[in-house]
Amino acid sequence: MNLTIIGTGYVGLVTGTCFAEAGHKVICVDKDADKVKLLQGGGMPIYEPGLEELVQKNVRAGRLQFTSSTQEGVEKSEVVFIAVPTPPMPDGGVDLSFIEGVSREIAGAMNSYKIIVDKSTVPVKTGEKVAETIKRYCKAKVDFDVVSNPEFLREGFAVDDFMKPDRVVIGVLSQRPVPAMKEIYAPYQAPIIVTDINSAELIKHAANSFLALKISYINAVSVLCELSGANVQEVAQGMGMDARIGRKFLDASLGFGGSCFPKDLSAFIRISESMGYDFGLLKEVQKINAEQMNRFVKKISDTLWVIKGKTLGVLGLAFKQNTDDVRMSPAIDLCQRLQKEGARLRVYDPQAMEKAKAILSDVTYVADMNDVAEGCDALVIATEWPQFKKLDLDKVRKNLAHPIIFDGRNLFDVGEMERLGFLYKSIGRGKA
Repeated sequence: MNLTIIGTGYVGLVTGTCFAEAGHKVICVDKDADKVKLLQGGGMPIYEPGLEELVQKNVRAGRLQFTSSTQEGVEKSEVVFIAVPTPPMPDGGVDLSFIEGVSREIAGAMNSYKIIVDKSTVPVKTGEKVAETIKRYCKAKVDFDVVSNPEFLREGFAVDDFMKPDRVVIGVLSQRPVPAMKEIYAPYQAPIIVTDINSAELIKHAANSFLALKISYINAVSVLCELSGANVQEVAQGMGMDARIGRKFLDASLGFGGSCFPKDLSAFIRISESMGYDFGLLKEVQKINAEQMNRFVKKISDTLWVIKGKTLGVLGLAFKQNTDDVRMSPAIDLCQRLQKEGARLRVYDPQAMEKAKAILSDVTYVADMNDVAEGCDALVIATEWPQFKKLDLDKVRKNLAHPIIFDGRNLFDVGEMERLGFLYKSIGRGKA
């Protein structure tokens, strides 16, 4: 089928590329002319494992192209996907101005029946507003349908998630677009759930909020583990073997971050309030998440006594492994808090250092993870990159002025680190 994706961020670029890989002919539209030029030239604006190779492959095959013209994309496609940003507002709500603007552009470019698919994460009732907007601004007065098709992609694993989805959710106002949507997703052989459009929009916010809840739950349990001398990893394993619970998202850490969980959680709370329901449970999830970072900073200050004037090495800047995304990253938050306390920082991340430079200044960016600890009073692990487990610990211990490691991701074995001579502080494993 002929498809257009409007927006080439993490969601839009992965979506368009994976559709092309499945055999569809895809036009990706973005208003950022520099980004379009970069993509046309074979460059990549983001790091996502496996994506660059797929983009180049499908561009060469003629199934994937990039343009800054919404008019071109709409006119040449049967189905138009909206994948533009929905940033948070100060009150926790969602800024829908990009959605509204794109809806108007699509309306002005429509020349025949189109299926307009909202891929962006939006509050419930947005699909109805998109339909009203297109109807109002469509000069050609042609038929169209609006569909909600939420994404469930994890940054760092987005290509695999798209190609092998747990489920595909299709929310509709009428049954007319359902056969076409099923045809689009037929190559992926995934369960397809067809719902009303409002249910589809709620599914995304409800799912992300539940996962955030699960993370905050285990982080709260980690506090009890430290107070009692228990091991949160053993507790999580025992919990996770219960099929009703599952082991995923039960890793104690600095807390959740990134561009999805914090934003979607706030949005779901605000959506609930707008409909007359106080979702207090989710407010507690936010509170626990904030307290987790506070506890970790206190762990550092309690151990070092005074942070001011100390030099600290920090491993990790991205909000999670396998991405260069630093938006709302706990690692960046931690660095900024340590700087506020007067620490000097030496930092390293395998992919995120260039993007971090735009928001994290007055730090030393180091080219090798094994050199971060040089001249430092302690080392801090802030992101769960798997290569950090392969640190040259002998070199790290020699480079540190004091053999102290604060591990915000529980990457190492407590007993082994103590045997190697480190004062090793992790999360929820033994007394704080």
